[in-house]
Amino acid sequence: METAQGVALVGFVLLAVFVGLVTRRAGGALYRTRVAEGFRGSTGDLSRRVNLTLGELAAVIDLLRRREADVESVRPSLAAGRDAALRYAAEARALSGPASTLRDQTRMVEELERVERALAMVDHGCALAIDGPRAVRGQEADTAIKRGYLNLLHARESFTEHAAAAMRAAEVASPARRVGRLLR
Repeated sequence: METAQGVALVGFVLLAVFVGLVTRRAGGALYRTRVAEGFRGSTGDLSRRVNLTLGELAAVIDLLRRREADVESVRPSLAAGRDAALRYAAEARALSGPASTLRDQTRMVEELERVERALAMVDHGCALAIDGPRAVRGQEADTAIKRGYLNLLHARESFTEHAAAAMRAAEVASPARRVGRLLR
């Protein structure tokens, strides 16, 4: 009888160890999935908001560039846009995702900082158009506005590409999505 109890006890201990290992691995997979999916959702939301904001700013600057808007009326939008770009950069910097997304996340932050510099360039052009010497007002102000506008468009496009790449990398890193792909 003691041998049977010993065998049962050993079997129970082995079963408990097995359940513990499976639970630990499943917990790790769930954690990695939660991180990856949280990153994907946050990045997608940030990308939508950034594109909306930058699209509106680009439209306003385009009106300014075509001389269909007054320089003074555009400057508050530029200041708000610069502030938003810095807040978006801080938000992108605070995202925590899988290690495979770090490169694209860094690029996203760099592009948002580039947006802030582009808006500063447009604001510089506006300042030249208002207060600059007569010789500088026209051509140099227009050049600064156009250069800032083009930098804004390029930074917006590059940000969108890096956000999409980061979301794809997070999808690949998600264990639940990997299992889902295997089951299809």
